[in-house]
Amino acid sequence: MDRNKFENIPDELWAELMPLLPTPARDRLGRGRPRVADRRVMSGILYRLRTGCQCKALPRSYGSGSTCHLRFQSWVKAGVFQKVHRKLLQYYDAREGIDWQWASLDGAMVKAPKGGT
Repeated sequence: MDRNKFENIPDELWAELMPLLPTPARDRLGRGRPRVADRRVMSGILYRLRTGCQCKALPRSYGSGSTCHLRFQSWVKAGVFQKVHRKLLQYYDAREGIDWQWASLDGAMVKAPKGGT
């Protein structure tokens, strides 16, 4: 899969997504590694969601897989992705158009050996 199409979030889209992200905590007085830019991490998260690769298999251009995973967990807890999903749908609809008449769901059936409800 062509990685380049995931590496850059367009500037106009990023301008809409950036205010949805929580403000990063103050750095630890200059100790440790510098914080990886949110835009770079968001690109890595979108790459992972699109390709289905494991976090540890993310290309290094997105930062480490553990950084992307931790930031993803933090943003999920903060409710960021509900807002981001809405913005991405609006962005795509304005550019390409979404045929809202058609929808598809994907699911999996899993055996529940002990019964389940």
